[in-house]
Amino acid sequence: MYKACYAEEMRAVDRAAAQKGGIPGIVLMENAALACVRELYRDHALKGKTVAVFCGKGNNGGDGLAIARHLFVRGIDVNVFLVSGNSFKGDAAVNYEIVKNAGIPIDTVIDCDGLEYIVRSYDIIVDAILGTGISGTVRGMAYDVIKIINENARYILSVDVPSGINSDSGEICGVCINADKTVTFAGYKMGMFMYPAADCTGVIVPDMISVPENIIESQGLQVNVTDEGFVRSVIKKRGNNTQKGDYGRLLIIAGSAGMSGAAYMSAQAALKSGAGLVTLACCRSVNTALEAKTTEVMTLPLEDEGGHISAMALPEILKRLDRVGAVLIGPGLGVSQDAEEILKGVLKNSRVPVIIDADAINIAARNKGMISNSSCELVFTPHAMEMSRLSGLDVAYIESNRIQVSREFSEEYGAALLLKGHHTVVTAPDLTQYINTTGNPGMASGGSGDVLAGIIAALVSRGIGCASAAAAAAYLHGAAGDMAAMRYGEESMSASDILECLPHAFRHILQLDK
Repeated sequence: MYKACYAEEMRAVDRAAAQKGGIPGIVLMENAALACVRELYRDHALKGKTVAVFCGKGNNGGDGLAIARHLFVRGIDVNVFLVSGNSFKGDAAVNYEIVKNAGIPIDTVIDCDGLEYIVRSYDIIVDAILGTGISGTVRGMAYDVIKIINENARYILSVDVPSGINSDSGEICGVCINADKTVTFAGYKMGMFMYPAADCTGVIVPDMISVPENIIESQGLQVNVTDEGFVRSVIKKRGNNTQKGDYGRLLIIAGSAGMSGAAYMSAQAALKSGAGLVTLACCRSVNTALEAKTTEVMTLPLEDEGGHISAMALPEILKRLDRVGAVLIGPGLGVSQDAEEILKGVLKNSRVPVIIDADAINIAARNKGMISNSSCELVFTPHAMEMSRLSGLDVAYIESNRIQVSREFSEEYGAALLLKGHHTVVTAPDLTQYINTTGNPGMASGGSGDVLAGIIAALVSRGIGCASAAAAAAYLHGAAGDMAAMRYGEESMSASDILECLPHAFRHILQLDK
């Protein structure tokens, strides 16, 4: 599992690679170049193609020079364009001398007259203009070159980061490359997961460039980027001599008149995520419909008050808490006073983890004292608007500071937090964080969050740690959404389609068919 880091953290990794690992910078530069060349070959039949490598004067430009050399010795028609002159230093200067001595064509961009025609004449553009050290606004020649490349290139591969993005904040520094693919080194850069930069990276491919794992681990980086390997490490293979009770007993408190679908989606998602036994506690007015729809889910009809669960049902709910491994509360629950009393009672009395979703989040936001007075592990699953209610922060601020806002909330309340969105962020109480990379805009539809809540609850009920369960669930949920998008298209897919694809995501990721 790769880490995500800020620019200064990445510089510390480079120093540690040199000082502790004895790996010279020139070796890292060489491996970075080879990683980019591999990706170019993966995307293109390079024989007969033309490649232009645009280089700045820093180490990013040095990577570009090494890329040009490797393409040249493979017989590829490659040309280097220097955007900031040839005053290279250190490892970049070494590569410049090699390129010059090899007879690789080198042009210095003095002005941009006719540059658009030059860019159009190449099949592939390699962007090695600006790296992670950029601050302020891109100006002068680099600004003009980046604009012309964006407007005229057929395909762009960016080296480490698209030139012009702030690799810490995700801001665009006046202008930035809109890459088709970005090959990033030794770890993801935090700004790649933030907007607007996240729209400019294209497909991101990480490569360790020979930095050993122990060097990365020595830096104490707390932000992880989830992958299939992580999910497989979290969800262990089932043993032969097991039965349903070994795979989690889950209580879901959900549903109200007009909102029974949310209860259904979360319960079905829990079943499809491997929960052994699922009980759906709902008000009597929706129980008949839910009992008919959820053949494999047990329902618990509770006293009804105006189409939602009555507070009078709390004793019956509390009796169930010591029989389950986890509780999910909130999908379609409503935000009545009765619902508030039920949530307060569950949080005060539960000894098993409680996943607080949807309406339960909005209830907790009105009375944060019930969070502080809880007796159990908590998992919150807000989208940005719900997070605004929980934290009192503006939505825009939250979206621009997702990592930090998540960390502050988990630190204050000692709870796991799954902050939904593109690149969902999961934060553990110990402040370990996970960034999700699966999913697509077609998942932005009613019921999608209920499916996610059911997956989380199922995994937690099986004894998986809350934050790990939430991070694995986000990855599986997004993977199912990606399968649904392939099958139905982003415009027409629905939460039911995600649910339908969920078993396929589990099978693919856990490799049960191999």
